[in-house]
Amino acid sequence: MHLQGVKVGFVVTGSHCTLNKIMKEVERLISEGANVFPVVSYSVSTADTRFGKAADWCAQLEQITKNKIIKTVVDAEPIGPGKLFDVLVVAPCTGNTLAKLANGITDTPALMAVKAHLRNQRPVVIAISTNDGLGLNARNIATLFITKNIYLVPFGQDNPVEKANSLVARMDKIVDTVIYALEGKQIQPVLLQY
Repeated sequence: MHLQGVKVGFVVTGSHCTLNKIMKEVERLISEGANVFPVVSYSVSTADTRFGKAADWCAQLEQITKNKIIKTVVDAEPIGPGKLFDVLVVAPCTGNTLAKLANGITDTPALMAVKAHLRNQRPVVIAISTNDGLGLNARNIATLFITKNIYLVPFGQDNPVEKANSLVARMDKIVDTVIYALEGKQIQPVLLQY
């Protein structure tokens, strides 16, 4: 149990096709001893998609973590002053969230959670999942990669033939990345062949 007693904020954004994998990783964090507190973007809390209903995903998160979901900007703001988490994970982190984070925009619960947590200079772990990671979002990934207290889950091109710009983190590397981030280290290698 490598994360015994560690308080993990876990931010879930709207890469809906990835949510099933994310639930397994939340369970893995808990099995390592972490106390996980879910935060969801507006997309996750309101959008019903072909991958599932918003209410079902939120209920599943609360059932797994045994903690109430943070789903508004107002509810996410106390994360900073209260120093609520030891580490914050954003998984999946969409291109939209990447772009806003890299440019200092705070208009969703997900972004407020990150901003509030970073004010305490504590680690943020980002597991990207975006169809334009090698397109317009490449510069935002680079910006975050060199930002203090931001750590990236190893990632690669998930489908280079049909989606040449798409990048997705290896979600099964979230726990390892968190362990390294808590020591102030970036897990290596960051770029993986998928």
